[in-house]
Amino acid sequence: MQLSSPMPQDDGRREARLAVGVVSAGRVGSVLGAALRRAGHTIVAASGVSAASVRRAENLLPDVPLLSPDEVARQADLVLLALPDDALAGTVRGLVATESLRAGQIVIHTSGAHGVDVLQPAAEIGALCIALHPAMTFTGREEDIERLGTACIGITAADGDDAAANVGEALAVEMGAEPVRIPQSARPLYHAALTHGANHLITLVADSTDLLRRAGIENADRVLGPLLSAALDNALRHGDRALTGPVARGDAGTVRAHLGVLVDEASDVLPSYTALANRTAVRARASGMLREDGYAAINGVLGGGNQ
Repeated sequence: MQLSSPMPQDDGRREARLAVGVVSAGRVGSVLGAALRRAGHTIVAASGVSAASVRRAENLLPDVPLLSPDEVARQADLVLLALPDDALAGTVRGLVATESLRAGQIVIHTSGAHGVDVLQPAAEIGALCIALHPAMTFTGREEDIERLGTACIGITAADGDDAAANVGEALAVEMGAEPVRIPQSARPLYHAALTHGANHLITLVADSTDLLRRAGIENADRVLGPLLSAALDNALRHGDRALTGPVARGDAGTVRAHLGVLVDEASDVLPSYTALANRTAVRARASGMLREDGYAAINGVLGGGNQ
């Protein structure tokens, strides 16, 4: 789907089709702005006040003027709101109150936590509103633009608004990603799933790295890298059948030893280890990998947290 008809050109390049304003040039906004520019759109302005935002804009959006959010919105056909979750609603209300948004504009936010309802003030004045959430983590560097080519983007529009959903899908494809429609009602569970998987994975890996270093192993990343890569690949391919280790085997003595050393050496990690071991036991039992006697033994070592 093309968002508008390309204008005639004589230099072999694709003519820009939309004037895009980025509010603001954080990790997500700067990368998506760069991806939209690469797709043939014009980034007319961006907002960003922190030193980091200015540097990102210089690197990823060169020659794009940095203006206030209301000035950015006034110049744009497509307003990309790449803002923190808690700042989004107030910013939308402010842009509407200052008449910075207008009927016929495309207004998009990138928050995973919000659906399209947070854009309701813009919808009421006639803007086409879309929630567009890339399911990936961002560093704010050029490699993120390439990573979009392997990512999915969650698209949410108002119920029955196929025009907005189609525009969101087209933009996702133009940026190289795979669009996935997320119903408004499913948005909270969708975001909880991504947060639990991605953010908590980073915490888990960081904790594991710290434990290895406390054990005197300096090249912790080299030790963990192949193991975790294989575990992730197996989990995505095989689900619970990929479970390995002492909990899935019912080796209660090994788990008891782990708890003991964590009490002595890393008590800060003990609660998360115990919680995840409990959850692993439940999944291993439900999948048939852990027999009832093994489950009972593990449950006893972990303090009977599972029923």
